[in-house]
Amino acid sequence: MRRERGQKAHKRGHLSEYIALGHLMLTGHRILGFRLKTPESEIDILALKGKRLCVIEVKQRRTLLEAVTAVGPVQQHRLWQAGLKLQDRKPALRKYDLHVDLYAITPQGVKHVRDAFSEGI
Repeated sequence: MRRERGQKAHKRGHLSEYIALGHLMLTGHRILGFRLKTPESEIDILALKGKRLCVIEVKQRRTLLEAVTAVGPVQQHRLWQAGLKLQDRKPALRKYDLHVDLYAITPQGVKHVRDAFSEGI
């Protein structure tokens, strides 16, 4: 029973990522990566819009507050580090401003929270 719940949560998570991808593309973002595994962290979505290089974490929760609080300080730090390391490894990305955003998928809809987490960790 526990395994079934885990599998269902995994599938819902993937569906949420696809919803976020579609929304990002409709709002003019260029998708640079999807489910990127880095030594620092897994990046759900890496996107570019204008001068913003966005490391995007996707969470499906009942409320926006639950989605934001589901990303703890350690994970926030890892997301920042993953973005910074990507910029170090890929010189073409250095000219963009790094941002860590959250996509919250809730029963109320889709919410893109820009700069959801501060870098000062």
